[in-house]
Amino acid sequence: MPRKRRALVSPTDKLTRKIESRTANLAVIGLGYVGLPLAVEFGQAGFQVHGIDVDEGRVRELQHGRSYIQDVPTADVKKLVKTSRLMATTDFSVLRKVDAVNVCVPTPLSKQRDPDVSYIVAAAKQVAKYLHPGMLVILESTTYPGTTDELILPLLRETGMEVGKDFFLAFSPERVDPGNPRFNTRNIPKVVGGVTPACTAVAVKLYQQRLETVVPVSSTQVAEMVKLLENTFRSVNIGLVNELALMCARLKIDVWEVIRAAATKPFGFMPFYPGPGLGGHCIPIDPFYLSWKARASGFEARFIELAGYINGQMPERVVDLVSEALNKKGKAIRGSRVLVLGVAYKADIDDTRESPSLDIMETLRERGARIEYSDPYVPRLEFAGRKLKSLPLTATELRRFDCVVIATAHKGVSYPAVLRYSRAVVDTRNALNGRRSDKLVRL
Repeated sequence: MPRKRRALVSPTDKLTRKIESRTANLAVIGLGYVGLPLAVEFGQAGFQVHGIDVDEGRVRELQHGRSYIQDVPTADVKKLVKTSRLMATTDFSVLRKVDAVNVCVPTPLSKQRDPDVSYIVAAAKQVAKYLHPGMLVILESTTYPGTTDELILPLLRETGMEVGKDFFLAFSPERVDPGNPRFNTRNIPKVVGGVTPACTAVAVKLYQQRLETVVPVSSTQVAEMVKLLENTFRSVNIGLVNELALMCARLKIDVWEVIRAAATKPFGFMPFYPGPGLGGHCIPIDPFYLSWKARASGFEARFIELAGYINGQMPERVVDLVSEALNKKGKAIRGSRVLVLGVAYKADIDDTRESPSLDIMETLRERGARIEYSDPYVPRLEFAGRKLKSLPLTATELRRFDCVVIATAHKGVSYPAVLRYSRAVVDTRNALNGRRSDKLVRL
């Protein structure tokens, strides 16, 4: 009798089986605020994860079992490193033996506020160098719609392999919120869009091994646009409330009381709050990715551009308030000692990326102020060619300054004490909610 031919296993089925059995080897390129939490989640799901980063300092810390990300406990990293579930390296050649790779590299803006995709391209070239049949590639870096198909896919196709058959390519936007005690990588719903249905299916299968909710969409472009919509929504609404704050100041109306009262409406309203400007990697940057893509398509994104302009003016507005507070004391900004309270971009984290505090400090310095800072989460800071140390918030220290600017409202700070011992205070975060004082100027 003729021997039966063994049925061939498709690359899709083969990779799916590896993922489901946790025998797939994974890699994460970029071990920052997005990549490291993801690598840890995969490691805790039972996968062997190769973390790749060009920063030798980061790699060295991880090799010693230490975390440098606030939301990732060192104990978790240490356990994964000890059991070889997480291995950090600067060597991209480990991609030869991995079945799936997540790219989580930075996507900043150029000086002209155009997308800088150089980190994505560099990572994609390394992936293409080691691409092999049955490999899944997922881009998580925030970028403009079309990046995955127009930038990554051609590089991978140069290998001669066919997407959706020989290898798989998808986009899944990161949704990290540093310092959020309620939502983390595991329980934030994960949107995934593949170049082909097979690409979507295997990417969804990978995330389902650890994440609680996975949301497939029809294409990479939809997934890319999802992330930009989320952060543009925040940028536009913050821009609206910042403009309202400027208007209320002119009309002598307490904008914080207005927002508090409006927030009692149980439908049709979502409260946003004014502040000294936008910070973090996403909200100040992502809308410009979207407006850039819109311009390239011949469309003018007016709301986005206007919101970006208003939000970008807020640090200057804070400096004007410092001038107002000092004028009440008969002083000018030039020569005055100013303490900036909080340099992280939001409360209770150590992340200073795109922090409006830095813009405030730079503008004050340019106007001749003598700048120091205090932030319990940021013990050291390089600023204007100087290495500064965070000052303790003691009565003695506060009395040394002509003005204190509350730029980030960390919860562990006694703001009534700050007001009590300071000569003048500019409150940009409503940290001194409802308090009145001749020493206080509020946004």
